[in-house]
Amino acid sequence: MSQNARIAHPGLRQKVMSAEAAAAFIQHGDHVGMSGFTGAGYPKVIPQALARQIERANQGGNHFRIGVWTGASTAPELDGALAKVGGIEMRLPYQSDPTCRERINAGQMDYIDIHLSHVAQFVWFGFLGKLNVAVIEVAGILEDGRLIPASSVGNNKTWLEQADKVILEVNSMQPLGLEGMHDIYYGTELPPNRKPIPMTGPGDRIGDNYLRCDPAKIVAIVETHLPDRNTTFTPPDEMSQRIAGHILEFLEHEVKKGRLPRELLPLQSGVGNIANAVLSGLNQGPFNNLTGYTEVLQDGMLEMLRSGKMRMASATALSLSPTAMEDFLANIDFYRQRIVLRPQEISNHPEIIRRLGVISMNGMIEADIYGNVNSTHLMGTRIMNGIGGSGDFARNAYLSMFMTPSTAKGGAISCIVPMASHVDHTEHDVQIIVTEQGLADLRGLAPRQRASVVIEHCAHPDFQPALRDYVARAERHALNGLAGMHTPHLLDEALSWHSRYEREGRMLPKA
Repeated sequence: MSQNARIAHPGLRQKVMSAEAAAAFIQHGDHVGMSGFTGAGYPKVIPQALARQIERANQGGNHFRIGVWTGASTAPELDGALAKVGGIEMRLPYQSDPTCRERINAGQMDYIDIHLSHVAQFVWFGFLGKLNVAVIEVAGILEDGRLIPASSVGNNKTWLEQADKVILEVNSMQPLGLEGMHDIYYGTELPPNRKPIPMTGPGDRIGDNYLRCDPAKIVAIVETHLPDRNTTFTPPDEMSQRIAGHILEFLEHEVKKGRLPRELLPLQSGVGNIANAVLSGLNQGPFNNLTGYTEVLQDGMLEMLRSGKMRMASATALSLSPTAMEDFLANIDFYRQRIVLRPQEISNHPEIIRRLGVISMNGMIEADIYGNVNSTHLMGTRIMNGIGGSGDFARNAYLSMFMTPSTAKGGAISCIVPMASHVDHTEHDVQIIVTEQGLADLRGLAPRQRASVVIEHCAHPDFQPALRDYVARAERHALNGLAGMHTPHLLDEALSWHSRYEREGRMLPKA
């Protein structure tokens, strides 16, 4: 099949042009909604052509910067290319590009870190200003103008509806076998006209297989044949396997207690090697007939579908290693019966997460002794990536777990600290904390009880004495009438571990 055969609409074939010509529709100051979610389904060539135009304009003394809105992180060809030439004024809602991160932390780029379920509705509400241009990758265009979505959906439905101008990249490397895998729900409304979303199971289909767009808004189409950014996951190491083992033991305990069914509840897993290790452990574990309701489908969940441990999975994007992508493409008819890709306003919708009773498992940077979690900032000020969808799930999940190794930087940093240097998930949303040392079940515990469980089960032995000492002195401080006993803290020391690391390169004082 030729690339042009991917564009079946006669009128839209007339709008095929080069990436440079298409990029010229984007002007300084525009808000641009681009497709892409964790390296899947992002435009591959228009952002690079735009970056070249921005670089030429800035070299000529003409200031040229835009706002970039996406579903989540993208790839170097988008975020990296535009950030490198100083072309991004404002970035939202999530990023993971090293150049973006550097510029954000240097104060050279503004960044708004938003819950992923909030983005589409914030645009509909008008909270973020006007969306001028949408740049969306699709797998094809039907004769009637409907669009075959690519390997991620993200916020594409909203971008296509809200943008004044639409530019499409039709990527013939996106498999046509994706057709039928998507479920694009068009039933959302603005308050006060909202209605319940009609989903009671993770496999329910409530929408269309295709994206819609008024052909009159489409100003340019660019044909491409380029792969997604496929990230290789490292094999589970001993630390990841120990974390996974603690979680599996906990889930078995919950089943025995009658708090979970034998097939568990729908699983949500964040991105990364630890999350993949947990899924790999589940694939070898005693549970069957599992389901997934998550935002990103990774290697581990694909393995569970292939083995039969998991019967279906719902997500908004694929995030697969090259090896897993080969398997996906070779068996796409099998996976199309077991995977549903939805807009992120549905995959991350709080109402549905709570209704389905999702088991949420996400990574973190640090947790404090009372259960507050920092998942975004290093030493309180430097953004790493963003909150992503973890808040959507943590606040509404049946079980909310956060995972991390107990130390970082070769043992110089404790990931269990007296006070979190930044809080994304408060103690009210965090039920379970897991490190390779053990698992702390915080349900039903008051703050001082939480501190004891977190220190004894999750902190590294090298840091436990200092944490116990901190709590004991904070309690004595409170008994002397100098502070409250509900959540004892020594305010002049609470963040001293972080400030010491900044000064000396280690959290504990030298012996």
